[in-house]
Amino acid sequence: MRERIYAVISDETEADGWQANAYDWFMIVTIIISLMPLCFKEISFRMIVLEQMITIVFLVDYLMRWICADYLGNGERISFLLYPLTPLALVDLLSILPTFMHVSQVLRLSRIVRLMRIARAVKLVNHSRSVQLIMRVLRRERAALFAVLVLAIGYVFVSALVIFNVEPDTFDTFFDALYWAVISLSTIGYGDVYATSVAGRAISMVSAMMGIAVVALPSGIITAGFVEELRSEHEKASTM
Repeated sequence: MRERIYAVISDETEADGWQANAYDWFMIVTIIISLMPLCFKEISFRMIVLEQMITIVFLVDYLMRWICADYLGNGERISFLLYPLTPLALVDLLSILPTFMHVSQVLRLSRIVRLMRIARAVKLVNHSRSVQLIMRVLRRERAALFAVLVLAIGYVFVSALVIFNVEPDTFDTFFDALYWAVISLSTIGYGDVYATSVAGRAISMVSAMMGIAVVALPSGIITAGFVEELRSEHEKASTM
C-alpha cells in the first residue's frame, strides 16, 4: 500500500501513470487556489472555509509523504525521523501552520502569518515536472551560477564604494550607495537615487553596461543547461 502511495505522490519514480499525473495536477491547482486569498485585504467567511479545506489537503499530502519517508530517503527506518527536517518537508509544514496560527489566535502578527502562506508556492517543486526540470538545471550549473553571483556581488560592492566617495553629498549612507549600485547593475534605474556629477554619471554608465553582461551570463548558462537537460530527457525516453 505504501509503495503504491509513493508511486503516486513521489516525483522520483520513473513510471508516471495517469494517477500520478492527476495527483500532480490536483495539487498544482490546489496550491494556486490557496494563494488567491493573498490577493485580497479582507478575508471573507468563504475564504476561511476554503483555507481550512485546502489545509486538510496539504496535511494529508504531508502525512502521506511522511509515511513513505523510507522510500523517499535511503530505505532506513531513521528516514521517518529525518524527513520532517528535510527542506521540502519544512516548506510543507510552513504551508500548513498559518491556518492553525490564524484559528488559534496564538500570534497577532496577521501580516506575517499571511506571508507565510507564500511558502505554498514552493510546494510546486514537488508536483510540477517543469519546475523540477529547472531545479535540476540549477543544481547542475550551480558552480557557474555561483561564480557569476560572486562577480555581481563584488562589482556591486566596488561600484558602491566608488560612487560613495565620488559623490558624498548625494549618498547619505553607504546603504544608499549599495542600493544605487544594485539598481544600476540590473539596469532598472528607478530614478529615486542617481548621480549628479559628470564623474558619477560616467560611473553609472559603466555600471549599466556591466549590468547587461552580468545579467546575460546566468541567462546563457541556464539556457544551455536547460537544452542539455531536455536532450538527456529525450535520450532517456527513447531508450525506454
